[in-house]
Amino acid sequence: MLTLFGILIILLGIVTLVAKPIFKQSKLLLWFTSRRSLQIIGIGILMSVVTGTFFYAEPGTAYAVQYPWGGQKAVFRQGIHTKMWGRLIPIQFELPIKYVIPSQEHGLGEQSEYANVDEAKYWAFSDAVKARIATSVVISINTVDESQFLSVADRNKTEKNLIRSRIIPNIDQSIKNTCKLMDAQDYISGQASDFDRYFKDQLENGMYVLEEYVNNEQRDIIGDSSTVRTIVNKESKQKRFRIKFKDGKPIREEGNSLGAYGLTVVQAVVTEIDWETTFDKRLQLQKEEVAQTQLEKQQAEREFYRAQKEKAKGEAEKAAERARLEKEQIQKTIAAETEAKVAEFNLVKEKKQFEVEKFKAQSKKVAADAEAYQNAKLVNAGLTPQERAEWDYKTSVGVARELKELRLPEIFIEGSESKNSDNTLLESLIGADLAKQMMKKGEK
Repeated sequence: MLTLFGILIILLGIVTLVAKPIFKQSKLLLWFTSRRSLQIIGIGILMSVVTGTFFYAEPGTAYAVQYPWGGQKAVFRQGIHTKMWGRLIPIQFELPIKYVIPSQEHGLGEQSEYANVDEAKYWAFSDAVKARIATSVVISINTVDESQFLSVADRNKTEKNLIRSRIIPNIDQSIKNTCKLMDAQDYISGQASDFDRYFKDQLENGMYVLEEYVNNEQRDIIGDSSTVRTIVNKESKQKRFRIKFKDGKPIREEGNSLGAYGLTVVQAVVTEIDWETTFDKRLQLQKEEVAQTQLEKQQAEREFYRAQKEKAKGEAEKAAERARLEKEQIQKTIAAETEAKVAEFNLVKEKKQFEVEKFKAQSKKVAADAEAYQNAKLVNAGLTPQERAEWDYKTSVGVARELKELRLPEIFIEGSESKNSDNTLLESLIGADLAKQMMKKGEK
């Protein structure tokens, strides 16, 4: 720019110097004397010399300086450097290249003098679905190897030519190859990251060599093993491609990579995809179907958990009822065992009481027999009839009183021992009375 100003100033000085003698009466040329015209020419020559000798390197830009005598050098640092009237080829350290989907309101959006922005193109995926793919790519030049940078600058002449003739064709080829590797449905189903990875790898290391293959459809078994059917996909008739490998590594096209020019891919991503109208409609139907499926799935899960809740509630009620019945059973069992123990205890008690009363009765019987025997002896000893009658009366009254006071057990349980005894208590008492009467008759 300063060189141009210098040339213009030199031309101005020459014009005023030549025109002054011709247009002597011109008021415009009164100020330009011969001396001033020569000074202007000198200033222009000085500016041309200075600007041709030095240049200012902007930050973030590398310069290839090509001298008139054939030499060249690379400048990577900002500041003032010498160029000795040589040619400058400036190239940014990083070259932003964007494909943008234009909008009706803003077109391609905000432009920048440091970025190359183009309209996104339509590309066809493996299933023939077309879409405009917006990408954002950042390419970095080699600022370490000076000879390689100078070779790239020399072969491409300008930064714009480098972008148009080297970088953009590689970007387009990478997008094209990557689209062949997957269907549009695959892309929206989770392979978007694979798309970015394939895209960046091909840009930096070279294009994949693709091979066509046939995707064999597998048969689906319906019902039992004797009934089979094959699903025929209309898209299966279209060509399918995959990466060709050798020794576990993808085969690449030779001489078709940015790496050969010392360029490094800093960023390569897909920012937006504008699908064709037909696919948008199909995608919308799929979204609605997925939403409906999710809704039905949630309803099914809700019903399942509701059934589980009712089942758990029933089990809880069943457990509570079982516990209640077991409690009642235990209470009844304990009550029955208690009743049986009490009955057994009462039985033992009655037996003991019976034995006691039996022994009391036997004792009274023995006492009565002894008294009867004593009375008999007294009678035999010579009692008067009046004394004997009085004695008989008293004896009868005493025996009656004893029989009246005699209390037998209300409950009598006959055991094995009772069978071995000779007489019961009642038989003993009756026997004693009969014996007494017999004694009286004998005395008479």
